[in-house]
Amino acid sequence: MKISLIDIGSNLTHDSFAADRDAVLARAREAGVSRQIVTGADLASSQLAADLAAAHPAVLASTAGIHPHHARSFDAAQREGLAALLLRPGVVAVGECGLDYCRNFSPPDAQRTAFIAQLELAAGAGKPVFLHQRDAHQDFAAILEEHRARISRGVAHCFTGGRAQLEDYLGLDLYIGVTGWVNDERRGGHLREAVPHIPADRLMLETDAPYLLPRDLVPSPKSRRNEPCYLPHIARTVAALRGESLEDLAAATTRNATRFFALPEVRDS
Repeated sequence: MKISLIDIGSNLTHDSFAADRDAVLARAREAGVSRQIVTGADLASSQLAADLAAAHPAVLASTAGIHPHHARSFDAAQREGLAALLLRPGVVAVGECGLDYCRNFSPPDAQRTAFIAQLELAAGAGKPVFLHQRDAHQDFAAILEEHRARISRGVAHCFTGGRAQLEDYLGLDLYIGVTGWVNDERRGGHLREAVPHIPADRLMLETDAPYLLPRDLVPSPKSRRNEPCYLPHIARTVAALRGESLEDLAAATTRNATRFFALPEVRDS
């Protein structure tokens, strides 16, 4: 049985894909990745992601947002730019947005300001939010709780936490995005313990390519660049942890992503 998966987070605008992006898309399609959501991390990459989605509407959609690393540059002009992008039909979510206190490339107060502004944009546009959180759980959850009632849907992108954090996010009615972090035996223990407890109607899959190449790929790729074509490998690990068949997991996560991003139903080609 041929599976169909949706990669809800691929950074196809990254420079590492510039030389062979069409080949990357072809490999993903051949592997059973029927659609990808291209992540926007700042205004420029969000514009590029929207253009890519417009050029490949059958297989790509995109998000528009300001990653917390870039929050120090967020201003009224960027907010207006994001609002304009959200009017484009292939732009299906606000983000990547949230808080990242691990490196604090932008000051925490600037991160919180940009995060709240993007939650307000999502509420006004009726779009879901694609959320980033690292080492900022308490502030992130508090801000999200304050605004959650006005936002249609939200997904915790690249979730790496354990059971307690999972329960907090499910309490906020979030979907959960799982990446190849789950394939890392060094760092992924807490996530591996949490994965079986994600409700079937809340789980989605992503590669976060070109980042987070699954550590247990055999043979190991010569390049450290992750690609959407590796999403089935992640799916097999998640299915095994949940005691499910790959086919059932693929069907459920594809259904969830289609509903979450309000995508047209994928048709066999």
